[in-house]
Amino acid sequence: MADASGGHVLGVDSGGSGLRVAVARTDDTAARPLAVRTSREPVRTGPAGIDADHLLSQLLPLAGELAQKVGARDFPAVCVGAAGMASLGDELRARLPGALATAYGVRGLALAADAVTAYAGALGQRPGAVVAAGTGMIALGTDLTEEAGWRRADGWGHLLGDCGSGAWIGRAGLEAALRAYDGRPGGSAALLARAEAVFGPVAGLPGVLYPRPDRPAVLASFAPEVGRSAAADDAVARGILDAAAGHLADAAAAVCPPGAGRAVACTGGLFGLGEPLLAPLRTALAERLPHTPLTPAAGTPLDGALTLAAALARDRLKLPADGKLLQITRPAPGQRDRRAG
Repeated sequence: MADASGGHVLGVDSGGSGLRVAVARTDDTAARPLAVRTSREPVRTGPAGIDADHLLSQLLPLAGELAQKVGARDFPAVCVGAAGMASLGDELRARLPGALATAYGVRGLALAADAVTAYAGALGQRPGAVVAAGTGMIALGTDLTEEAGWRRADGWGHLLGDCGSGAWIGRAGLEAALRAYDGRPGGSAALLARAEAVFGPVAGLPGVLYPRPDRPAVLASFAPEVGRSAAADDAVARGILDAAAGHLADAAAAVCPPGAGRAVACTGGLFGLGEPLLAPLRTALAERLPHTPLTPAAGTPLDGALTLAAALARDRLKLPADGKLLQITRPAPGQRDRRAG
């Protein structure tokens, strides 16, 4: 791409809690955000997948505010990271390159799954593996070669997978509460008390949970209660978190490429549970990946989007391109910056 010194790039993070947009200097190798704007309205998903018009209706005004804030006329490169990009992003891949070229002269666009921006935020452009876990869970790894590409484990949703995630932990905790209520083995009186404090009488849990369209989030909302019970030395809750740590470590081991210099990082809200989860996770990772250090995540998925945009602008993108996970597009010359006439 053209000389990017002194220019600015845009990073976008679209997920279940809304849209966040940040701007960074192109020549800042750390891609530190200069300013951030947020919309709390999640981008809609329809029959054609993620709604490109709805995303653009939020993104373009926020980008305009950021451009004015930093005195930028255009953005040579943009990275849009979105939950569901891999399977639901066809409309975004079709519409965004031309729309962003027209609005802001974008000459390079990275369209990334949120797991990829989580990877870039946590490890930058190093080889290794990242476990991204909140309500759901996915692990992603790469050795940076185009031949090997990306390795993925789990991320199959709360009915088929997301093992060790917030929804998985919350469901296991509620099951233990119901076992205690029934008098079956494997129950926890402590988790029963916490479940009733959160949801009311547990006999009514099916009526509370099953009709909800946001069942994974409701299940995940109980994960902190499992963490608190584990911290209070409840054996059943400790066992749930030990099992969750094993699942997370299994996913990391499945995607981590072999060889020296690899790192593993964990990112996402689940790890806010703290030591009740982190202690068994460190043990499980040391058993499965004894020569791969657990590295603190350097930043967030929004930081990762800025990292990818800045690397794209400087022609220094090392993470492997992929038709679904990380698609790099450059608009046709006739699509570029129609603002000029």
